[in-house]
Amino acid sequence: MNFHMKPQTHRLRICLLLLTTTAPALHAEVGGDLLSDEAVPWQEIGKDFLKRPAPVTEAIEDLVYKSNRERKLIIAKQNETGEDLNPPERKTIFGANPFLNSGLIFPGYVMPTGAVWQPTVIIYGTYRTAIQHFNNGLRNAGVDEIANRLDLFTNIYLTPTERILFSIRPLDSNGKFTSYRFDSDNGYEDSLNGRIRSLYFEGDFGELFPNLDPDDNKSLDYGFAIGRMPLNFQDGIMINDSMDAFGVTRASMFNFGASASRLTALVAWNDIHRGNNVEDQDASLFGLFYAADYSKSTYEVDLAYVSSDNIRRGDGLYFGVGQTRRFGKINSTLRANYSKAIDNETAAIDTGFLLFSQLSRTMDYNFDIAYINTFFGIGNYTSAARDPSVGGPIGGINGLLFGAVGLGRYGSALANRSNDAVGGSIGYQHFLDGEHSKRQIVAEIGGRVSTDGNSRSGGGIGIGYQQALDQHSIIRIDSFIAAYDDHEIGTGIRCEYSFQF
Repeated sequence: MNFHMKPQTHRLRICLLLLTTTAPALHAEVGGDLLSDEAVPWQEIGKDFLKRPAPVTEAIEDLVYKSNRERKLIIAKQNETGEDLNPPERKTIFGANPFLNSGLIFPGYVMPTGAVWQPTVIIYGTYRTAIQHFNNGLRNAGVDEIANRLDLFTNIYLTPTERILFSIRPLDSNGKFTSYRFDSDNGYEDSLNGRIRSLYFEGDFGELFPNLDPDDNKSLDYGFAIGRMPLNFQDGIMINDSMDAFGVTRASMFNFGASASRLTALVAWNDIHRGNNVEDQDASLFGLFYAADYSKSTYEVDLAYVSSDNIRRGDGLYFGVGQTRRFGKINSTLRANYSKAIDNETAAIDTGFLLFSQLSRTMDYNFDIAYINTFFGIGNYTSAARDPSVGGPIGGINGLLFGAVGLGRYGSALANRSNDAVGGSIGYQHFLDGEHSKRQIVAEIGGRVSTDGNSRSGGGIGIGYQQALDQHSIIRIDSFIAAYDDHEIGTGIRCEYSFQF
């Protein structure tokens, strides 16, 4: 889990514009210390390529073809000696251009539209398992369990800008995970399923039909995606869900003096989970999402409307603005979000305002990071769409005490809904072995206070430890202790192992 802002680069593709519109680029100020003066000799570039974690598809090909395994040994020796040992061509099953590999580029197939397709299949995923104890002091809230989750993806690249993505999570469904409960007479809970979590096609109109604009001067570069896709806007405060949708993005605009700006129009019609994390089969979502980069800041302005034929859930209007920028050595994100119940105020949609802030700074004397997260809620802000595993509006971004781990029944130490409350946390992330550390420890203290007396107030301390075991595996240990205004004590401890492949 990252607790600080990192500079990121926008790619002008619908996948990032739809899925991570809220991950803006931070720009270095002139004279700042974000750029490295280190010169890397060309001989050193790609030196550790063979040590990278290989995707499943490449591992299968290496298992099938002995010459592929021999090829790796030859390339490794070639890197050591500097000699040209003429390694054999790599044999493939899942496409002629293996992911991040060397060798000749397959010329591909020329389509009638003029597009050149070079099909490649990549299979990858993450398996997570944790043994955990959680009790926030509420009746029947305690749990002791082993929980499991598997995120499995198949990425079919037709070109670098056109692809089909398919994913499933066979071990959990609707917030319930395949697990074994030590505190239950039933013990084993089976949540095995074949539900499709993502299945969508994305591409760029201009790249699909290059013959319509051979000189590339008609501005036909509209990105689009259609299918079931994960969507995240306003750092997950407004939308954090997977749904059936169609979206179109116009990028590379320069409105209002921006160095780059993007506008996405979106309509979703199925698999929408409302602000209470419950699916509304009668809901539709419509949205306009705009982001613009400037020399020092990225701004976002997002608008969404959810309509439902179910009068017990009701329609809702949502508006959010955000700014991400750097002040000297301080990374800052500030977000203001508003929800308005058009009909009745329900658990699915209520009226409220949420102001959220993140500040972080890398220390001068090491690579450690200090951070402060704060929020202020007026009324009962609800998101336009929230997956059952991601908790409340601040559950995905607020560290150890407010965060939702997304695995089993382990909840947040402090409630991650902002209903008429003010709160925050202060934390410190320490890298135990310096810049290239594989071990880190995070300590955090925080609290929340109800401003209307209708929700719990409390405070707590959280400590987390994380270590990379190898290039695929990570072990993580989290714990907390909290005290609440109803005189109850909350405790939690968990140990998670994750394997990425």
